[in-house]
Amino acid sequence: MRLRLFFLSISLLAGIFSQKAFAQGEPINLTNPSFEDIPRHSHAPRGWQDCGDNKETPPDTQPSGTFSVTKAAKDGNTYLGMVVRDNDTYEAVSQRLSRPMQKGQCYEFSIFLCRSELYISVSRQTGQEVNYVTPAKLEIYGGFAFCDNQQMLAETSVITTERWLEYKFKLKPNANYNYIMFRAYYTTPTLFPYNGNILLDNASPLVPIPCEEEQVVADNTEPEPAPIETTPEPTTPDPEPQPETPTPQPEPEQEIVEQPATLDPVKPEPVTPKEKDPKDDIRIAGFKKSDLKKGQTIRIDNLYFESNEAKITKQSFPILDEIYNFLNVHQDVMVEIGGHTNGIPPHEICDRLSKERAEAVVSYLVNRGIRERRLFPKGYGKRRPIADNNTLNGRRKNQRVEIKVLEISDEG
Repeated sequence: MRLRLFFLSISLLAGIFSQKAFAQGEPINLTNPSFEDIPRHSHAPRGWQDCGDNKETPPDTQPSGTFSVTKAAKDGNTYLGMVVRDNDTYEAVSQRLSRPMQKGQCYEFSIFLCRSELYISVSRQTGQEVNYVTPAKLEIYGGFAFCDNQQMLAETSVITTERWLEYKFKLKPNANYNYIMFRAYYTTPTLFPYNGNILLDNASPLVPIPCEEEQVVADNTEPEPAPIETTPEPTTPDPEPQPETPTPQPEPEQEIVEQPATLDPVKPEPVTPKEKDPKDDIRIAGFKKSDLKKGQTIRIDNLYFESNEAKITKQSFPILDEIYNFLNVHQDVMVEIGGHTNGIPPHEICDRLSKERAEAVVSYLVNRGIRERRLFPKGYGKRRPIADNNTLNGRRKNQRVEIKVLEISDEG
């Protein structure tokens, strides 16, 4: 009797575990999860559909040596290389799953990622050869067709490591998606698109797991340094500087001297032509001092900063030196340095970044010898656009620095 009860208990337990396994389902396998194919550029590995911009080339099966990518694969012989570009295009791949993900079911998924230290290609903006190495991130989407991004299931921080690391995810679809998509994308928020790359290899199956803990951000086995994102201090508008009113000075009394009468007319002294003041040739953004008036705003072109930062690039030094030369010669000019951003990021980020960039310009000029009391930095954020933020060209125009004349003498 006891033996019969024992076998009955075993049978019940086996049934319970079997039902639990059936409820969770079997793993969903990917086709060619290690991205194996003939190494070649502009050709997605077999089993994967190109989902990038149709005006650009597809992702690459690496290491082909093309674009100077030679890193060894983590698994097998090849891997997937994807880039983001400075013309606001990015690469992605997609495939149909062996069976759909189930709504509300959680899945464990992992993939190995890294960044190539070299990815040499042509900039779409300048036409010059550049290295696509600014860190980018991976986004994972579920959808109902190829390249469909119905739901972002997970994303990483930007991939800065140059060696393979395993990134682990917990995915929870809100519909029965039968397609998955991997997309390379910029760090967010992004003020300007840039050139970067990520490498992908050895993706795992989607394994059904319980949903006790919600997590959609990558958990890599070794901590990945994330971009510095600080909470901005509340921005208080800078007070408009009030120029000092000069104290009027009494004019000196003139002594009247009588001249003796004469019959001979007085010959006028010859007039010597006034020599041109060399200061007139010192200009700021093409303007002479005589062209400027109090309250006038001048847009400064060719002034560049690193993406999402207030660090001035070397290409900006010529225009900064031009501003310095003008202010150094015309000591009576007082100006506001105004920073502006495009309309994509939230207000708090735009306000902070625009002010920090204006302050960076002021610091450069002060370090060259311009008195700080003549310079007033101010961040306008995205409140004063001059172009359409829905286009790349419009966003570039809105991302600018302007100089406003606060005080200027009528003389010299």
